[in-house]
Amino acid sequence: MSKKFVVSAICAALLGASAYAADPVVSTTGGLPGYEVIKASDEIAKLPRVKQTLVAPPNVPEHTLEAPATPRVVEVEMFIEEKEIEVEPGVFMWAFTFNGSVPGPLIVVHEGDYVELTLKNLSKNVLVHNIDFHASTGALGGGELTHVAPGEEVKLRWKAIKPGVHIYHCAPGGAMIPWHVVHGMNGAVVVLPKDGLKDKNGNKLTYDKAIYIGEQDFYIPKDENGNYKRYANAAESYADDKKVMDGLIPTHIVFGERKGHYTGDNSPTAKVGETLMIYHSQANRFTYPHLIGGHGEYVWERGNLADVPAQDLETWSIAAGSAGAAMYTFKQPGTYVYLNHNLIEALNLGALATIKVDGKWDNNLMEQLVAPRKFKE
Repeated sequence: MSKKFVVSAICAALLGASAYAADPVVSTTGGLPGYEVIKASDEIAKLPRVKQTLVAPPNVPEHTLEAPATPRVVEVEMFIEEKEIEVEPGVFMWAFTFNGSVPGPLIVVHEGDYVELTLKNLSKNVLVHNIDFHASTGALGGGELTHVAPGEEVKLRWKAIKPGVHIYHCAPGGAMIPWHVVHGMNGAVVVLPKDGLKDKNGNKLTYDKAIYIGEQDFYIPKDENGNYKRYANAAESYADDKKVMDGLIPTHIVFGERKGHYTGDNSPTAKVGETLMIYHSQANRFTYPHLIGGHGEYVWERGNLADVPAQDLETWSIAAGSAGAAMYTFKQPGTYVYLNHNLIEALNLGALATIKVDGKWDNNLMEQLVAPRKFKE
């Protein structure tokens, strides 16, 4: 009996349904099985090819805001790794990851580019995985063409025709979809518009640096004594996880893979006068980003970068299953808190990060005129 069959049987047993076939239909044409296929243009093979080196969030891969002279084939490689993470001290969860990080890495391309992904499911894993790109067109975002069992790899190419910020996530089928997503198996793709970013007057917008915040909701089971449970492998927790998930109340909501992941020494940095773009995704829940001490000077709440941005928002919103972007030029130094402004989710459950900004303080913008002192009543 093949390992692929065993893994598929495990997944089907967990679901209580035949959501995983032992021998799934495989494309022999490159297209979706069962449909007539139009052959890809020979011109694609003539396009320049570039390799994008993916990096762990909140970092963003090197990219230019200027559109290339011609569309490119952008090669990216990702591996799937099931690994145990510590969400907060003493609280463990098996994460399903793209490239070993929660969230998965950000991919940045330009409108008209082709994304050529090689996806590898490490042989040490126990589950079948795939990938659904919200930025792509057809076959459940590529999900129907990328199912890989442990030890398998697949290669998928798709054209980036929709500019904006879009999430990607694992979507293996049925109840496995939310289970994989809330175990960290999601990330985002930026498709920069051909004409660049513009304000409401058509003026070009640029940024000096960018960060990527992936907001995660986790549902970690507890035992009869109220202690968080720990499991031996990635599949063992499914039944307990589902009970917590179905209650719709997260035990943790974090930026990255754990509480405080992007704080302290891990805080993103900037300088007064620098413009920062914050790309923010939430694959499963609504969220309300806010920069304490700053603003969303230009905001694309639904990630539609080709559209006119909203301006000067104090707090903005990002829908479940989507990503957005906000741009701000820092005017004062200090430690800024960037959070989900559901303050319970931010401060009690963990949905916040800090940004350390260096530079000179400007008393024209804020000045303490009198230090705290006693007063007569």
